[in-house]
Amino acid sequence: MTKRLLAAAAASALSLAICAPIAAQDAPEPPTPNSVIAEATAEEWRAIDPADLLVMRLSDAPDGSRREVVIQLLPEPFSAGWTQNIRSLAAARFWDGTSVYRVVDNWVAQWGDGEDDKALAKPLPDTLTVVPESDYVTATIRDPEGVRDYVMVPSDNGPRRAEIVINPYIDSYSITGFVDGWPVGLDDEGGRTAWPVHCYASVGVARDLTPNTGTGAELYAVIGHGPRQLDRNIAVVGRVIEGVEHLAMLPRGSGGAGVYAEGEPHTPIEWVRMGDELEAGLYDFEYLDTASETFGKYVSVRANRTDSFYIQPAGGVDLCNIQVPIRRTAG
Repeated sequence: MTKRLLAAAAASALSLAICAPIAAQDAPEPPTPNSVIAEATAEEWRAIDPADLLVMRLSDAPDGSRREVVIQLLPEPFSAGWTQNIRSLAAARFWDGTSVYRVVDNWVAQWGDGEDDKALAKPLPDTLTVVPESDYVTATIRDPEGVRDYVMVPSDNGPRRAEIVINPYIDSYSITGFVDGWPVGLDDEGGRTAWPVHCYASVGVARDLTPNTGTGAELYAVIGHGPRQLDRNIAVVGRVIEGVEHLAMLPRGSGGAGVYAEGEPHTPIEWVRMGDELEAGLYDFEYLDTASETFGKYVSVRANRTDSFYIQPAGGVDLCNIQVPIRRTAG
């Protein structure tokens, strides 16, 4: 009897020893940002209108490869005066034949005419408007309970309220959130206002000293850590959604403020066009709806990584490290 009991116990122990690894293997892997995005439904993705894309063709790279930079412009009501100027400049072919003339490490790559002498500068279209500094921010609407903030966004069916979705995991300079796929800051100084922020690949309007706000003819893309101190001091007008590496990998300028010195080669711009001027279907993109359930989970996972590489979940994440998922459509 004793031998039979011992044999049964040994068999049970062996069974547990065999089953334990199998059970461990069957345990689900902790989610990652990419696995969360992969689970998003088709209904949670929003198409980007090609009419809101600015496509910049640079000269070919030294190895002969093609270089294109695709910029998504901000939707109204944010930076509307500047983005309208940019559309006018593209229609006038202003950037054709200009160059990337300033590149600063961990800061920006800047392009346009780059001529300081106004007598020699390329003439601007006379359709451009002067945008006031007050347009760096946009007034918001609060719901009656004082819980949610909205901005009014034009649409085909008339103005609609777009909620600014706040997430508790985001740690940054101010109250921060997302509206229609864009990261924004939010506060109560001088009335509740919101504004687009400077992150990696953000595109802004170069300007002279205040009260000058820039026309949009000279633009830059952030190629370093998000310079959030520029928020509300310079207009953000968009973001590079494809090809930022063609700007970030350019040689740094050695002249004042990173402008290319004499003898240093500028990077020529062959042409700039709006996306709807180009071949249909060639620039079709979509973004993950920042008001969706999946995006909320995506932010939570980015702030609290528990997959195999991570030891300690951070419990928070900087706004600029929550890259809104953007992809080309299957077509």
